[in-house]
Amino acid sequence: MTKLKLYEYPHPILKKKALKVESFDASLRKLLDDMLETMYACNGCGLAAPQVGISQRIVVIDIAHEDEEPAPLYMVNPEIIWRSDEQKICEEGCLSVPGQRAEVERPASVKVKYIDYNGKPQELLADEFLAVAVQHELDHLDGILYIDHISRLKRQMLLKKLDKQRKEQA
Repeated sequence: MTKLKLYEYPHPILKKKALKVESFDASLRKLLDDMLETMYACNGCGLAAPQVGISQRIVVIDIAHEDEEPAPLYMVNPEIIWRSDEQKICEEGCLSVPGQRAEVERPASVKVKYIDYNGKPQELLADEFLAVAVQHELDHLDGILYIDHISRLKRQMLLKKLDKQRKEQA
């Protein structure tokens, strides 16, 4: 497995709508494995293909805690087919917007259909933190970042902090 390069805001690939995966083969499984390794190496709980420079509708998620067995979810061509009316506010961060966090309001539960690692169609009813992770990662496939869900003022403040953080690290 290979750790992939992570693209950070404001790279243009992060704002582009990803393309549907048309063929399921060994190279796709290798990409899924590489994305999972990259996510773990960066201490993330989710990663979408655009974040590693690949404009395809692919997501990996693992919300297991460090003291739990890994429980990776591989989602190819995922699509939310139902959202609850109930909303939930959760603090989110993103590997492509490093070191920053903000509260985002999203549906408390979602149902998603996708193709799994073995090429089999699946459906998943997600709630709690898994629902947040699924929605966050699927947003990436449509060129949406969590910072697009917060007010303009909060986004500007967050991006100023990100710039300051980058200058300090340079």
